[in-house]
Amino acid sequence: MISKVVSMTCPSQLFPGIWGFCRVNRELMEYMASPYEVTPQAAQAQLIDRKQATLVDVREPLEFALARVEGAELIPMGSIPAEIQKLEALADSRDLLILCHHGVRSLQVTLWLRAHGIENCYSVAGGIDRWSCEVDPGIPRY
Repeated sequence: MISKVVSMTCPSQLFPGIWGFCRVNRELMEYMASPYEVTPQAAQAQLIDRKQATLVDVREPLEFALARVEGAELIPMGSIPAEIQKLEALADSRDLLILCHHGVRSLQVTLWLRAHGIENCYSVAGGIDRWSCEVDPGIPRY
């Protein structure tokens, strides 16, 4: 049994009734995405093509040193409350795109910022890990 479990690639093979969501295709997942999130591709389009956004990386400095998106501004999650005035000023002229490793911290920061009056901020879904897979494979994964 152990060798069978180790060789599985999707939990739906072990628990088909409970884990059926593994079979959901990417298009449906994108459609169901949170209104507080943008895909890495959409974020890149805002940053490069239209220059309508600022990318704020909320990871820690050691993580930022391992892998980063060119032009991202590092403001670690724990520093966000102290930087609220700076973020409000940035948000006056453009959207804030919030990035972390996998998208969890960035969504928390996005929700916090929105609760504090900054409505034009969005979490980059999947974080820098997804960005490195779908937008820029030159960014190392960790």
